[in-house]
Amino acid sequence: MRDLLVAGNWKMNGSRASVAALVRGLLDAGPMPCQTLVCPPNVFLHQVQTQLQGYDIALGAQNVDWHEAGAFTGEVAANMLLEFGCSHVLVGHSERRSLFSETNEQVGLKVDKCLASGLVPVICVGESLAQRQAGATIAIVEAQLKAVLDKVGIQALGRSIIAYEPVWAIGTGESATPDQAETVHVQIREYLAKQELKIAENIQILYGGSVNGENAASLFAQENIDGALVGGASLQVGEFLRICRAAA
Repeated sequence: MRDLLVAGNWKMNGSRASVAALVRGLLDAGPMPCQTLVCPPNVFLHQVQTQLQGYDIALGAQNVDWHEAGAFTGEVAANMLLEFGCSHVLVGHSERRSLFSETNEQVGLKVDKCLASGLVPVICVGESLAQRQAGATIAIVEAQLKAVLDKVGIQALGRSIIAYEPVWAIGTGESATPDQAETVHVQIREYLAKQELKIAENIQILYGGSVNGENAASLFAQENIDGALVGGASLQVGEFLRICRAAA
């Protein structure tokens, strides 16, 4: 039985005051009803780490570089994230792929660095609207996963999480229907099962794309959807808690 995980991706949002209020609002609600992860901007990692001490909410980063150290201005290394209490990292988010031209191969390198460092990569995959309309959804997703598997192998996914996030549903208010999302999640498991059935059965596959308190329960009711990667709604205490309670 796979546990459900709700992860909040705060993206490039927040101030010291708003981040403090957001975390305090989550903590004041009492024990979280499901596995919970928050991913603030890097500049707030220490602040959030301090607030979360003693609480059962995991801390993650939004990105990581695959180099150990060096002249890579603006990047952050895995060992740095570990020092600030991170247990997870988002890798290959569609905004990183589309806005910053991250390739499938670079995503594979990042996953490899996370696993070697003891971080759990949340590997983001998904198709654009044009790709979906062309019937290429699973081909795109499989290509994204293949680049990771070519680098780290199937067994490494036992220490990873996958997040399916159709690009056309991110920040648009348009969410994939539960059936649409479930279909792709099933196809992801089938693709992985060709290499290792146990990994395919046990890996958590989250759905990401305009998840909110209204649609969360119907998404989580699907057999192969193991939680959510939440964007905008994760910045609202009440809405994020509604999603977490739906997971419970």
